[in-house]
Amino acid sequence: MQGVVFQPANDFLPMIDKVYMILSKKAKSTAGAKVENNKFCVSVHFRRVDENNWMELASHVKSVLDKYPKLRVTTGKKVLEIRPDIQWDKGKALEFLLGSLGYTNCKDVFPIYIGDDRSDEDAFKVLRERGQGLGILVSEIQRDTAASYYLQDPSEVS
Repeated sequence: MQGVVFQPANDFLPMIDKVYMILSKKAKSTAGAKVENNKFCVSVHFRRVDENNWMELASHVKSVLDKYPKLRVTTGKKVLEIRPDIQWDKGKALEFLLGSLGYTNCKDVFPIYIGDDRSDEDAFKVLRERGQGLGILVSEIQRDTAASYYLQDPSEVS
């Protein structure tokens, strides 16, 4: 089977690597901060950072991004994600995958998308708009979502 590859952010990889290195150094001054290179984005996790230091960490991120206008920040569950400023999200990725696999107008395929973050809402919306498939939000806290169902814990996914 041949893989499906589409990497609209490929040209940004050197820039993302550089931002990762800079933020890794800057985040060392904030106890509990973790910087992760996810290839096409940099995640700055602040789950273990004292609440009094969140703004300092966010300030570091902003000061770096001021020098990189082709990147933008999105937020998730106690994470700042630095990504290319392109029109691409999990909903567009889902549409791309379905199209690449020949399932765009296929009525005998039932996509299931499971996610636990606000960034998954784009994929939930695509499924809802298609009227085909199922979005499942995994969250301890029930919130507004385009998902059809929700689970409270990842262990419930099996």
